[in-house]
Amino acid sequence: MRTVRGWFRDTAGGLPARFWYLWTGTLINRLGSFVLVFLAIYLTQERGFSASQAGLVIGLWGVGGAVGTTVGGTLTDRWGRRPTLFTAHLGAAAMMLTLGLARDLWAVALGALLLGMFAEAARPAFGAMMIDVVPAKDRLRAFSLNYWAINLGFACAAVLAGLAAQADYLLLFVVDAATMLVTALIIFIKVGETRTAVTVAPGQAKGEPPAGALRTILTDRVFLGFVALNLLSALVFLQHISMLPIAMGDSGLTPATYGSVIALNGVLIVVGQLFVPRLIRGRSRSHVLALASVVMGVGFGLTAFADAAWFYGITVLIWTLGEMLNSPSNATLIAELSPAELRGRYQGVFSLSWQVAGAVAPILGGLVREQAGNGALWLGCAAIGAVTAVAHLVSGPARERRAVALRAATEPVVPVTATRTPAPEAAEAAATAPALPVRSGADAAPPAADSDGVDGSAAGGPGRPRSTESAGAR
Repeated sequence: MRTVRGWFRDTAGGLPARFWYLWTGTLINRLGSFVLVFLAIYLTQERGFSASQAGLVIGLWGVGGAVGTTVGGTLTDRWGRRPTLFTAHLGAAAMMLTLGLARDLWAVALGALLLGMFAEAARPAFGAMMIDVVPAKDRLRAFSLNYWAINLGFACAAVLAGLAAQADYLLLFVVDAATMLVTALIIFIKVGETRTAVTVAPGQAKGEPPAGALRTILTDRVFLGFVALNLLSALVFLQHISMLPIAMGDSGLTPATYGSVIALNGVLIVVGQLFVPRLIRGRSRSHVLALASVVMGVGFGLTAFADAAWFYGITVLIWTLGEMLNSPSNATLIAELSPAELRGRYQGVFSLSWQVAGAVAPILGGLVREQAGNGALWLGCAAIGAVTAVAHLVSGPARERRAVALRAATEPVVPVTATRTPAPEAAEAAATAPALPVRSGADAAPPAADSDGVDGSAAGGPGRPRSTESAGAR
């Protein structure tokens, strides 16, 4: 029988110390994410803004986030992970305090715009750091653990934010800013710069990514196809923030009931996420993502028939299972589809899909609901889930081939023997020997039968944001 100690070792053992500093930073940052939980209530009740004005402020936060992920991705590759993340956190902490002290609508709106920009600029740097410090074979476990920390911190923040708001709303902004600073200091001191040197082309400055980086991303059809599928999933997933509370209100349920029902999402993730890596290890990554899309679609689709708190609770538990399958598989796949010298930019573009979904999902959901009805909205979510699942199955092999090619281009060649061979004989041997996959170090693993596996094999790679947060970004 497997002991608790053995399970814990398989789940969290052997990961680099620098990962645990990043993990600690994630947990501290999420424990202080007060403002995100109560911003709409703060703007309408404390500041007296209308619902439309509050929506404008929150929308500007999203616009700033879209700009931040793009700029942050570029700086992550050009300037470095550590300075980008540290500067972004300092700026976000300053703007958090500014937003808390602002009174006029224009000041609040500008503060939200800049806060979104600085806060989201840190996301590509953090994601690139995670990929840099964790070996490929351990990334599935690492991203699952980080996603678990995000949800644990976020769940606790909701409770702590309610207590802090009773004392003083300004306390929400002060504590949130303080946790940002603590996170930045931990990573700046304990993790340091993780960007590795890349091959310098003629005429290229040292440490600079190759020219035409944007063109490389825009012509990477495999990567952009995956980003598009994530956008579809995010449009469905984010309906739980905008349209789900409205649907529950139409069923005669109170906001407190919505809070209790949606809390099931965080509870299930905290309880079960650490078991997911073992569950999906060695399985086809495309199949896992397709299953996740179907499960999320079914969960949101059943909302069309829900009319009581217990029924809504079941739907939340179902789509949460899909979310739990989707997040680690997404994160590891993005890590493998990102060239090392463009890792920050790729992380930024992927995070941008969450920002776009955050702005579009409530508008699109509201339009569908008004024009076609509540049932059409949720059944439409189920249809999108089914389409996304099929697309994952179709595009999966191309993604895995791309991941293999990128890994082969970056892994060092390991000599087969220590025998020294004269140059002519070595050349002849190289010309006649059959081609074999070469691995080294922590990436070494036996080949797998499934070329789309997630077990760390040469064929499929190791077994991703939300929105991010790497983690899908929450």
